[in-house]
Amino acid sequence: MLRKFISQHTFWCALIIVAGFTASCKKSSNNPDNNTDGESNLLQTPTSDRTLLTKDSIFLYAKQTYFWNVGMPSYDTFNPRKYSSNNAIIAALKALPSTGGKDKYSFIDDGSVASQLSGAGEDYGFSANFDSNDLLRVKYVYPGSPADLKGLKRGYQLIKVNGGGTSRSSNDIANLNASIFGDNPSISLTFIKPAGGTQDIVINRASYNINPVLFTNTYTIGAKKVGYIVFNSFTTNATAALDAAFSKFTTDGVTELVVDLRYNGGGSVATSELFTNLIAPPAQNGKIMYTTYWTKTMQDGNATILQNQKFYAKGNDGVTRLYSYFDYSYKPTIAAGNQETFAKRGSLNGLTRVYFLVTSGTASASELLINNLKPVFDVKLIGKTTYGKPVGFFSIRIDKNDLYIPQFQTKNQLDQGDYFAGMTVDKDVADDLTKDFGDPSEKMLAQALYYSANNNFSALTKDNVLSGTSGIGRQQTDAANEKLDHEFKGMVETRKLKFK
Repeated sequence: MLRKFISQHTFWCALIIVAGFTASCKKSSNNPDNNTDGESNLLQTPTSDRTLLTKDSIFLYAKQTYFWNVGMPSYDTFNPRKYSSNNAIIAALKALPSTGGKDKYSFIDDGSVASQLSGAGEDYGFSANFDSNDLLRVKYVYPGSPADLKGLKRGYQLIKVNGGGTSRSSNDIANLNASIFGDNPSISLTFIKPAGGTQDIVINRASYNINPVLFTNTYTIGAKKVGYIVFNSFTTNATAALDAAFSKFTTDGVTELVVDLRYNGGGSVATSELFTNLIAPPAQNGKIMYTTYWTKTMQDGNATILQNQKFYAKGNDGVTRLYSYFDYSYKPTIAAGNQETFAKRGSLNGLTRVYFLVTSGTASASELLINNLKPVFDVKLIGKTTYGKPVGFFSIRIDKNDLYIPQFQTKNQLDQGDYFAGMTVDKDVADDLTKDFGDPSEKMLAQALYYSANNNFSALTKDNVLSGTSGIGRQQTDAANEKLDHEFKGMVETRKLKFK
């Protein structure tokens, strides 16, 4: 599961990281070029305490690169060293008036999951949610994962996890989090088999390659062919699987497409672009897909602290040398590499409509894909309002930590992109965990297929009515699932940015 994000430049050597960490935190009041907003005595008493230096660095990087850095307080006013932990500093940054309450995205990570974006799984390979009847069910299983090899399927009802219950009680929620999302070497499950009876299995944690394409199919709706793809995370290893899926759609003569992003919290910007170009018509080639707007400090070349984030890369002349993030251009132009144009990929042409199946877990790179295509196609959203993350970041290495704070916002060719409150849906439908992906009676997919056949949504299916047996409301179920939500939600700059 792609639960956190990952350093962009995994090839940094330890010496460069330590050098950048040290340099980023030692500012001299004798050098005005090192000051921020005229602050002449930026740091407290010099120290070699790595904990305090990390706290200083979090603030100083935010001061120059944070998307909401305009109006941030001075170092002395904020005083990062007064906070008890790095997470406390992040929380204080999110609470600054300059954010307008929009930052629900920033975090700091120890780097332990740095391989996940590349598609390397190191867990059980499944996740679970409560359905509308307060029953815990498997919500997805990655193909080839330990859970898949043990026969676990979406929709299976779990009745015991590591010997504990599966209710919404605080004790059971704590056990579920520790068991499913913790670091235990194995997990024991008892589930109800589809044909009746129960089954006990033990799943051992193991390494596997994440294939984010969980399911594909083509449906015949009257004279139409409607393609369906479940895409669960924007990993950087998704190219071959996506190309294969769309090649099949082409062979099948698909003219409408259903893209299931209900659990996809995002990931690689480059993969989102690739997916966009697989869907987009050739007529859009060369036209603006979206524009990346970095912070003004970065656009103006004043984020000098980025000189401390060093890595080896090939320059514009093809020569490999030591660079830093300060060497990139952040201007919102094509020449700077921050305005992407459509470039059709594959041979699927003639699409007339795209349906996106979404929930509150649909975020970031998923929303970028949707937003890119809204000016191009008849786009329908089915499910629940999306998460709302039109901003993204790259990782900033501080000692042994990766800092993720928003640094840019994306907007489509119509300059639309302020969906901080999420994208609203055209048809409100609750996630139907009782059905496997691809089942035509699964409520979200059923609405897409109904619309394809009738050019309107079904008003007959009571998609959001809960069973009277549980006595809980939709909001209570959502609140319980929020506690089990460990999916990474982010849009990470993984493209090859252009040097100045």
